[in-house]
Amino acid sequence: MNDKITNWTRSDDAMVETALRRGATRRELLHMMLAGGVAMSASGFVLGRAGRALAATPVAGGALKAAGWSSSTADTLDPAKASLSTDYVRCCSFYNRLTFLDKSGTPQMELAEAIESKDAKTWTVKLKKGVTFHDGKPLTAEDVVFSLKRHLDPSVGSKVAKIAAQMTGFKAIDKQTVEITLADPNADLPTILSMHHFMIVADGTTDFTKANGTGAFVREVFEPGVRSVGIKNKNYWKSGPNVDSFEYFAISDDNARVNALLSGDIHLAASINPRSMRLVEAQGDGFTLSKTTSGNYTNLNMRLDMDPGNKRDFIEGMKYLVNREQIVKSALRGLGEIGNDQPVSPVNYYRNADLKPRAFDPDKAKFHFDKAGVLGQSIPVIASEAANSSIDMAMIIQASGAEIGLKLDVQRVPSDGYWDNYWLKAPIHFGNINPRPTPDILFSLLYSSQAPWNESQYKSEKFDKMLIEARGSLDQEKRKAIYDEMQAMIANEAGTIIPAYLSNVDATTAKLKGLEPNPLGGQMGYAFAEYVWLEA
Repeated sequence: MNDKITNWTRSDDAMVETALRRGATRRELLHMMLAGGVAMSASGFVLGRAGRALAATPVAGGALKAAGWSSSTADTLDPAKASLSTDYVRCCSFYNRLTFLDKSGTPQMELAEAIESKDAKTWTVKLKKGVTFHDGKPLTAEDVVFSLKRHLDPSVGSKVAKIAAQMTGFKAIDKQTVEITLADPNADLPTILSMHHFMIVADGTTDFTKANGTGAFVREVFEPGVRSVGIKNKNYWKSGPNVDSFEYFAISDDNARVNALLSGDIHLAASINPRSMRLVEAQGDGFTLSKTTSGNYTNLNMRLDMDPGNKRDFIEGMKYLVNREQIVKSALRGLGEIGNDQPVSPVNYYRNADLKPRAFDPDKAKFHFDKAGVLGQSIPVIASEAANSSIDMAMIIQASGAEIGLKLDVQRVPSDGYWDNYWLKAPIHFGNINPRPTPDILFSLLYSSQAPWNESQYKSEKFDKMLIEARGSLDQEKRKAIYDEMQAMIANEAGTIIPAYLSNVDATTAKLKGLEPNPLGGQMGYAFAEYVWLEA
């Protein structure tokens, strides 16, 4: 039967295996294979092969322990309020979404059986049957309506309220069918619903400390800023998870996080610093490194409404002062790709490849700093281990500034409380942005005039109008042209500098298996706990 498979690859096999792990129905799998060039008569062979591959690898049992790099007393199990990677990991273990992104960045179904629309404005969502919450309640359309509508309630404080605002109508057609109406057409809706914030919770939920979701783990312990423990959901609607329990906490210090891995205290150390890679590699076969390059980046933010960012020449000078090549080589130890000061990653279809990064030019930088009148002044720059590699980046920029008479006072602050006390608030500070699947989401979260995470307080009516226009266009070429111009506007007008896209490196014990890359970021797009297993 192999000769009837025309365009099938090993990557396609892996896609089917991933779909099986996520509980895909046979109809979904057959549709996937037909689209990939598999004849109906050969589909059984492919399914059998995928099934055997799955059966041969996962091992049941074990207590999985992993450490992220950032947490605080503001940690939450409310998906709508999640803002840190630590929140995302926990939400992925306790809840499910309507859709998820596979390794290629293509939206696949999770709690949804199908999501369809004829005009990209009115969408019909069919739910999978047989799904229950941890408390035994069956999943219904009312749960989906409640979960999505609460993002529109200002009292909830949803981190994606601006994105959710485009959803203007919700209707439970029957127990298994939801109709979502958008203010304007948006072909990205299935992708948007894969965001971590759009996890589905039970209708009427007010106490999120219980994490009553439909996910692979049932919450046993949750101590904000300390740790969480989930135990295997024995009534899970999918076949997983493989492990019996999952404990997650943060170790902000990179060396301590790696040492915890090497000593056997944890199975995964998330997002390790490039400087720690050699230490892990020197241990031999007992440990592995999982590298993912997606849209994650650490950026330097200068608020345009505060001194000195309110001086246009200061912003221009800083963009010429940043030596992007040196940052990738030294601060990131080669684990990154040079950025061009806008957030759409090199792997995204809508990336503006013609937008070149600013060249390192100290003379031009000095010219602009002189015009801004900042030479000789001491200018605070806030950096922290909480924003990956920001301290190393700050030191490189500081050294370049010193050579032309610019005094940058790099203030290293603790990770604990950084996101609450400094990010979005300090005149000049670093951020760290996790990958997002579409330009519309990135621009809505970070650069529109009403963006909740508008790091430099960039405001442009033209940009806002273009955002709406691109969102509603079903013409991909037109949409690409609009997004190209918007990326150029960000690079040239906003007060954010994105010197590089980071290659995320998660270090694991060799006993941890099943970890795969994902366009939403490291730790398998933060959903690893459900899919990995521990070898005995």
